[in-house]
Amino acid sequence: MRSSFGHCFKKVFGIENRFIKGSRSEIFLYFYPTILNQNQMESGLEKIMDIIELIACEKGLRTESVTEAVAEAMMNTARKCIEETYSYGIDIDAKNKNFSLYQKILIVADDDERLQDGQQCYMALSEAKKLSGNFEIGDEARYDLDLENLGRNGINTLHKELEYHIQRLIETQLFEKYKSQMGKIVSGTVVRVDERENTYVEIDEIRAVLPMRNRIKGEKFNVGSVVKSVLKFVSMDNRNGILIELSRTTPKFLEELLRLEVPEIHDNEVVIHRCARIPGERSKIAISSANPKIDPIGATVGVRGVRINAVSKELKNENIDCIEYSEIGEKFVARSLAPALISSVKIEGNKAIVSLPSEQKPKAIGKSGINIRLATMLTGYEIELVEQNNLVPAMPIPEEKADISSLASLFKK
Repeated sequence: MRSSFGHCFKKVFGIENRFIKGSRSEIFLYFYPTILNQNQMESGLEKIMDIIELIACEKGLRTESVTEAVAEAMMNTARKCIEETYSYGIDIDAKNKNFSLYQKILIVADDDERLQDGQQCYMALSEAKKLSGNFEIGDEARYDLDLENLGRNGINTLHKELEYHIQRLIETQLFEKYKSQMGKIVSGTVVRVDERENTYVEIDEIRAVLPMRNRIKGEKFNVGSVVKSVLKFVSMDNRNGILIELSRTTPKFLEELLRLEVPEIHDNEVVIHRCARIPGERSKIAISSANPKIDPIGATVGVRGVRINAVSKELKNENIDCIEYSEIGEKFVARSLAPALISSVKIEGNKAIVSLPSEQKPKAIGKSGINIRLATMLTGYEIELVEQNNLVPAMPIPEEKADISSLASLFKK
């Protein structure tokens, strides 16, 4: 058994660059196997548990997980090479650091019908008593197995099972790692751009895709370029492995860039409440601070706009409006329509009726309606603009003149 494991582990982990390729998504999952020198091979492979601990250390896996994977690989090999319907188990010898594979045999009554099928997973009680007088009906006997006796076919099957289970462990570990980073910014190097303009980015040990729809309009990346993006979606299936989708167009990307650039936001001194974007053109963020000594807008913009300009440059010179958040809906809507000057706002359900001077209406709407669209996205209200010139004016109240005729007579000569 030990030499079988040595042979299989050499085959599985003696390769320098091995990867799994997704059939449809073309997402590549790289993993870097354990590289053992000749001395390590000769001394380490004598003890299976030593190999498992070495693999766990090199891959950053839990020893218990690798042990379970190896045990499952051995039992699957027995099912495929001996008999699928039999029940198998594994014993771990902690002292000798080795595994032993055995078949479970159920003790049944001498007249049990299952004995007539000739299956070796059942044993009559009378036969069991010959081995040990302590056996009772329902007990399990064990028959030790050695995969070396299965020849080349058994060793090749064991190799495939080991390879499959260790790769699944690595995939699961990577999946959990990147799933916990969803919504966070990652940086990677562009390794390929396909004919559909989808950009493939290598991030540490994995390759992700930045679809064309998730790129800012007009952006183009070349092989070797370093790209920042946010982890939008992470999934894993048996066919395609790990799938990671990146994005540079979501409001979350703007929020995370500001978190990196503005220390007050990173330290939660300034809070981002809401964000709305039209990627590559303009965006609005609603911010506030509970600290009266901190100006949220000034802290976010920075001295001479150095902070906000750095974020804008990353977003292909996207214009970013910083608005102070308010829990009062009328005030929040009025601020969201900046730079337009608003006369009044009236909230009716999900609708906000905004009154403003006629000369301010073009500013409120913005070029191609971009300002009012962003304000609607930011506040969540359906905004209706009403020019003051079209409002019904209030009726004038006539002034009452005092009767001074009696006083005039006093000044007559």
